[in-house]
Amino acid sequence: MMRVLTAAQDDAVRWDRFLDGQPSASNYHRWGWRRVVESSFSWPTYYLLAEEDGAVRGVLPLVWQKSWMFGSFLSSMPFFNFGGVVAETPAAERALVEEAVRLAQQLNADHLELRHRHDCRLPLPVKTGKVAVVRQVCADPEQLLRSLDKKVRADVRKSQKAGFIAEFGGDEFLEDFYRVFAINMRDLGTPVYSRSFFHEIRRVFPDDTWICRVRLGHETVAAAFLSGFRQTLEVPWAASIHKYLPLKPNMFLYWNLLCFAGQKGCQMFDFGRSTVGSGTHKFKMQWGGEEVPMYWHYWVRGGAGLPEVNPHNPKYRLAIWAWQKLPVWVTRRIGPPIVRCLP
Repeated sequence: MMRVLTAAQDDAVRWDRFLDGQPSASNYHRWGWRRVVESSFSWPTYYLLAEEDGAVRGVLPLVWQKSWMFGSFLSSMPFFNFGGVVAETPAAERALVEEAVRLAQQLNADHLELRHRHDCRLPLPVKTGKVAVVRQVCADPEQLLRSLDKKVRADVRKSQKAGFIAEFGGDEFLEDFYRVFAINMRDLGTPVYSRSFFHEIRRVFPDDTWICRVRLGHETVAAAFLSGFRQTLEVPWAASIHKYLPLKPNMFLYWNLLCFAGQKGCQMFDFGRSTVGSGTHKFKMQWGGEEVPMYWHYWVRGGAGLPEVNPHNPKYRLAIWAWQKLPVWVTRRIGPPIVRCLP
């Protein structure tokens, strides 16, 4: 019979071994992200494992966040683009979702959020306003350049004449990345993750993560944090300094990221998620990307409306405006305790 248990450390190997054979598994289903979340944010995790006759049939990683600011909720996976159920059979999928709902009720959570990149047709309300943008890459920069739209090629060439230098590395570039990232997040009016969060990702996944920095002279003007999984390189976090935008450092950055992905032998480059129709979405689509729909399924306590814990919610407008006025050093100090409460 199918049973669902909460996986322990002893289950880590068979958890990841199961994912190896599942095409629908994402980077963020891997066991290592549990260590990242627990170490960086101190939230309880519940890694549900469906088992039948001693064999793993499905998995569902969950994180419980609770704060007076944003309420209590269970998510798979918060902070990242994907999560949700990975299952071999409908029976395993159903058992995992039912156990997740039961757990949400037991924890008195306001809602349960499951972030899927495929429509698994769960009997739950779903949001489809976000997409990932991906495109194929190759090892030949000239072929890659020819595949771009004429205007994008012109912007890339303009950026190449500005004197930028792109460098790829690891922990030695972390402070440069974080400085640019913190400035950009302040300008957006969004609390910034802690520097230690990115350091922890590098510690847990040293062979699958890279940092790119773009310098103009001695100053880093753009940077990105990269994560690889299977044949895909993803850029979950990237930023550039606003005053340099006329020189196109963001175009120079992403062009070099695409080339780096091809040189690493990747087949796909993932630009990360964005809201359909937003400026970020348009920027990513101009690179010849394709949309991958995202299906965020919800169970909500008492049948209330779907949660809107995001910057587009009008009730956060004043807070965003005030945040944009703060000195960056202040946001670096008070941002991490706030952002750990956001999904």
